[in-house]
Amino acid sequence: MPISSEFNDQFNRWASDHAAVLYRVAFRLLGNAHNAEDVLQDTFRSAWTSRHLYDAARSERAWLLAILRRRVADHWRKRVSRETFLGEESADLVAPSGPEPLADELSGPMQRALQRLPIELRETLLLVVVGELTHLEAAELQGIPLGTVLSRVSRARGRLRGFLLESTESPIIDR
Repeated sequence: MPISSEFNDQFNRWASDHAAVLYRVAFRLLGNAHNAEDVLQDTFRSAWTSRHLYDAARSERAWLLAILRRRVADHWRKRVSRETFLGEESADLVAPSGPEPLADELSGPMQRALQRLPIELRETLLLVVVGELTHLEAAELQGIPLGTVLSRVSRARGRLRGFLLESTESPIIDR
């Protein structure tokens, strides 16, 4: 398929407009900057190769987040098979070097609280809050009813609030 300069410009705009949000969602789902960067790169590679499938009636961000979700699932599957084959101690063979991008924004108590949420609550909350999808877009993307999305977002926010309150109430012991 020949690549039109119009589509090339459109794709470049998608990357500049949506990369930061997609990265934040990937980081929150994976909890690791290196893995989030890999998944983001795979997402844009997949978007490029499947560009002929893009439906202009659908939100660009929703389409890209749908691809991102599949790449995150692929990452988890690869990790589970690698851990099974090599043993758990090899789960993070490659350690990222240098400071973590957006470290202040994407780490600390919020990330720990998010990791405690069940995956379906975390993913739904991230699609709506971080991914900035409407509740209806998140429902369509996940193939679940709108009411389920509303319920999951509400429950996730409540649990996050509780987890964050727990972390601020814990006494800090300095030695």
